[in-house]
Amino acid sequence: MRSLVVLLVVAGIPVQAARGQRREASRFNVVEATIPRMQEALAKKRVTSRELVQQYLQRIAAYNDKLHATIAVSAGALQEADQLDSERAKGKIRGPLHGIPIALKDNIHTTHMPTTGGALAFLGYVPPYEATLTKNLREGGAIILAKTGMTELANWIAGAPTPMPGNYNAVGGFGFNPYDPRRDPREKYEDGRPALNPGGSSSGIGTAANFWAANAGTETSGSILSPSNQNMLVGVKPTVGRISRYGIIPITADQDTAGPMAKSVADAAILFGVLESAKPDPNDPATNRCPPPAGRDYTKFLKKDGLKGARIGIPRAFYYDAATPPGEKEARGGLEEGEAKAMAEAIAVLKEQGAVIIDPADIPSVIDRDAGNNLLLWNTCGGSAKRKGMDSDCSVVFKYGMKRDFNRWLASLGPSAPVKSLTELRQWNLAHAKAGTIRYGQSNLDASDEMELEADRGRYEADRAKDVRLGGTHGIDEVMNTRRLDAILFPAASGASIAAKPGYPTVIVPFGMVPNAPKEPFPVGFNASLRPFGISFTGMACSEPRLIELGYAFEQATKRRVPPPSAP
Repeated sequence: MRSLVVLLVVAGIPVQAARGQRREASRFNVVEATIPRMQEALAKKRVTSRELVQQYLQRIAAYNDKLHATIAVSAGALQEADQLDSERAKGKIRGPLHGIPIALKDNIHTTHMPTTGGALAFLGYVPPYEATLTKNLREGGAIILAKTGMTELANWIAGAPTPMPGNYNAVGGFGFNPYDPRRDPREKYEDGRPALNPGGSSSGIGTAANFWAANAGTETSGSILSPSNQNMLVGVKPTVGRISRYGIIPITADQDTAGPMAKSVADAAILFGVLESAKPDPNDPATNRCPPPAGRDYTKFLKKDGLKGARIGIPRAFYYDAATPPGEKEARGGLEEGEAKAMAEAIAVLKEQGAVIIDPADIPSVIDRDAGNNLLLWNTCGGSAKRKGMDSDCSVVFKYGMKRDFNRWLASLGPSAPVKSLTELRQWNLAHAKAGTIRYGQSNLDASDEMELEADRGRYEADRAKDVRLGGTHGIDEVMNTRRLDAILFPAASGASIAAKPGYPTVIVPFGMVPNAPKEPFPVGFNASLRPFGISFTGMACSEPRLIELGYAFEQATKRRVPPPSAP
């Protein structure tokens, strides 16, 4: 992991002071502080944005060597804070994020820090333009303090037979979960990976550990929801097109989206409104899909009684109880004992808050006895086992979309691009393998690069249509329309894949802690800490306002989030 000492010195933080010299207690402490609390303290002059940045930088210096939460820290953060403090003194407030330090996943373009995607080929690379969401944050007064660690290229590097572990990248190594930041002690996993997966490919480590107020992640299929669940955060995975993807390293435009990760629903709602553009982005046609609420203000949906009368569906088959797909003998899915207990308790809370529970409300494509219409038999093609000629039973959308959209993204960089095509990236990785470029191979990149955009277009279009049908039309849409649901309740991030196919939104809320008991058990004597566990509200396209209502009401009724013990 690259040391941050130089960056902290450049930012004006004396390393000795940052690493433990006790200073006079601040008037305001950033630990577990919400964005509204920070804004209140700023307004009352109990703290300045400069002081917020200083406190966060001190925490990064103290704990990042243990957690590996960030790849880069802004050297100009204090100067930005000074400018925003000056504007505040003159009565100019840009919005609810004015002077608030935020982090971005390192696949989101910034021009004041590198954007690497965690890939060594892009080490130190500063793109020629900012992402649309980066501009929105800057215009809203946010201080972009750091770039978070991530699974390299959003986890589309290495699939079977040696899949890349979550939150690993060649630039920064492994990220560690602040709820148990120890290495995995099992002999099979002696590569340095964490005992408690922090989730991927976005990172929630730094937000959970109070390195910044909140962060923006990206998701293609689970990469906001999974790390939010694993780090006891609120995550909003938006409808595809709600937030512009311009200036974000892609996997496939069919499913890619950015979204907020925060310690509360209110903080996530505030960040969400700033990430979204006021009008469609001409650089991303999908932004025509969902009109924003008035003023892009999602805080008006923070209603404590939001669950009253809400119809919530429980998709028992596969997501709660194991289910056997047609033609197979072995059941799949289902919850562990601790998870099942947590979900039963969550459903009881929903009932207490006035929700109408529809149980079961199974997903039609999950229980369909026709193999061609069953979601459980239709997975994503990836890895060496699903190369061309071996991929008839899975969707090629990811591997086709990666070649199409990654090459398009590289072209947008112009002459500054370190490589000019996916083929060149694969060749560069092979040439620099001794430097650690492909520790787990690059079977997903290989599978993508063999796709031919013209010759394979028909197959891609057919698979994309099947994805949308099984996930949406014959999936979420059908059960929600038939049962008149406001949302579907998924355990943890288990509904991420089905919702991602049609590009539907989900809000995940922290709820409890369950045993970290992998199928291959830890050795005797290793006492694994409990792992965070949340619940997810999923709806159809553009339903984020209603999902935020439901998530906020549940959060306020439970208030189960607890800070991690490892980074006080």
